[in-house]
Amino acid sequence: MERFMVYRLVILVVSLLYASSDAAIYYVAKSGSDTNNGSETHPWLTIQHAVDQVDGGDTVYVKSGVYNELVTFNRSGSQTDGYIVVQNAPGEAAVIDGNGLASSGGWAPALIKIVSKNYIKVIGFELRNLITSDGGIFPAGIWVRGVSHHVEIVNNVVHHIEMNASDAGAHGIAVYGTSAPDSIHNLRIEGNEIYACKLGWSESLVLNGNVSNFVVSNNVVHDNDNIGYDFIGFEGECPDPAFDQARNGQVYDNVVYNIDSRGNPAYGGEASADGFYVDGGRDIVFDGNTAYQCNIGFELASEHKNKSTSGIILRNNFIYDNHVVGIAIGGYDSQRGTTDDCNIVNNSLYNNNTDNLGWGSEILIQYFCNNNTFKNNIIYAAANKPLLLNETQTGSNNLFDNNCYYGASGNYWVWRGTTYADFNAYQSGSGQETLSIFADPLYLDPDAGNLRIGPGSPAIDKGDNLNPEIIGTEDIDGNERIFNGIVDLGASEFNSNTSLIDKASGRDIGNFILYQNEPNPFNPVTAIRYMLRSAGQVKLTIYDFLGRNIKTIVNERQRAGYHTILFDAGSYALPSAVYFYSLKLDNRLVKTKKMVLLR
Repeated sequence: MERFMVYRLVILVVSLLYASSDAAIYYVAKSGSDTNNGSETHPWLTIQHAVDQVDGGDTVYVKSGVYNELVTFNRSGSQTDGYIVVQNAPGEAAVIDGNGLASSGGWAPALIKIVSKNYIKVIGFELRNLITSDGGIFPAGIWVRGVSHHVEIVNNVVHHIEMNASDAGAHGIAVYGTSAPDSIHNLRIEGNEIYACKLGWSESLVLNGNVSNFVVSNNVVHDNDNIGYDFIGFEGECPDPAFDQARNGQVYDNVVYNIDSRGNPAYGGEASADGFYVDGGRDIVFDGNTAYQCNIGFELASEHKNKSTSGIILRNNFIYDNHVVGIAIGGYDSQRGTTDDCNIVNNSLYNNNTDNLGWGSEILIQYFCNNNTFKNNIIYAAANKPLLLNETQTGSNNLFDNNCYYGASGNYWVWRGTTYADFNAYQSGSGQETLSIFADPLYLDPDAGNLRIGPGSPAIDKGDNLNPEIIGTEDIDGNERIFNGIVDLGASEFNSNTSLIDKASGRDIGNFILYQNEPNPFNPVTAIRYMLRSAGQVKLTIYDFLGRNIKTIVNERQRAGYHTILFDAGSYALPSAVYFYSLKLDNRLVKTKKMVLLR
């Protein structure tokens, strides 16, 4: 999203400043030999050999093929020399496959491992098949540990990382800060996909321990049997408890779906896997994310007694069709820690608790929640289901107001153990929600995951203009967060002049993000990336500067989530020029971007 373009510009400028005049490009190919010099005509054979030879500023291109190896970085780049970059060769499919290797990588085997190494980029790999039943090891697709910094994990696909023992774990991508006081910092995890993993007691994508100053963005996690994204503190990974928290991070434009622990042997049939979970982390902003068909959409809690999850901002997110809960805060029993000083604002919820479990609800308030603010949200429940459950007598100074609630019939609230079947009675009995409303928010197409509000919605101009540091300056679509002077309720701001509504049909046409191609300028291959918030018919077409159709490179129905399409200009004998790529969703033109081919 545009809201973080400043960060990306800084990364680009810093990367250019760090570029070394001695930088070299090397190649790895299945036809190569590790006795070669690593040139394109005489490539190396193994990725491990390549990373053992290169220095800061160097790039290793890995050509198409399946590489059966576990890769460990033993060298670092530097601020002076630049990053060590290891990536797929442009337009080629480089696969690192761990088949048969899980027992050969020590207690924490990984397809890619970075331990206390710095200035490293890993880009564009398929990482797969690290599978074990040995509960004495802890596998991951990617492990980052120790005091590593300036590490970027970008555009990788991780799948079939499997722990088949019932009392152990595995990760798709894992970052553990295991030293003090120095943290793992300046970390970027962007554009990755993690799916079809058996995780035991662990998580798909996790930051744990002494990890700070990070960005987790534009990733898609789906179809795993435990938590999607987790930000953890106080598990003892860092030897100094004062530093043992994931903290000071940005988590934006990610998608998670089909996360369910009921088939996971470590859970005994319990449905308790979150899409996004903060377990003891602090000072993290979650903005513009989408969570659906998970056991729990978002959870802010601390599993450790006398420890806290704190300072979390949860804003501008779509949360729908989750099995049990939309948003949960607080410890799950009286032996857990606290949730303090969090702001849960401008989120859009719909039809959570689909499986109608006894503890399910749109909003679940558990033990020991203090000084939290819950404002500007839209909460829309299915008939006869709770909108809010708060059954404990714990916690203090929590503020609920300026929210929109709705349900077709038979909905109710539970506040500090008392059930209210009427909204006015709930307002009076709870002492909360003075400026909140009970009304149909007029979501555009909620059953398809489109939780934007339409013309005439009672949620328009009904919010509280909180500090921009809390509600942000842009909504989930990158539009102004406040239009017409007063913020709307929910994740999307209605603007009749620039809204994403097709005037003919009245339906939303912007339920996606189209990114700038990379690299740009390019020769001859570039990657075009986009993210769909819900499934739809996608048509992606390349045009020249006169508007002539060069090629339609996608024309099919695609799942929600993150997609990368490679365009090879060399296949069409195109000259150097400016070209355009346009994406249509459900047969309506939605966005066009410019790219430059330089021969």
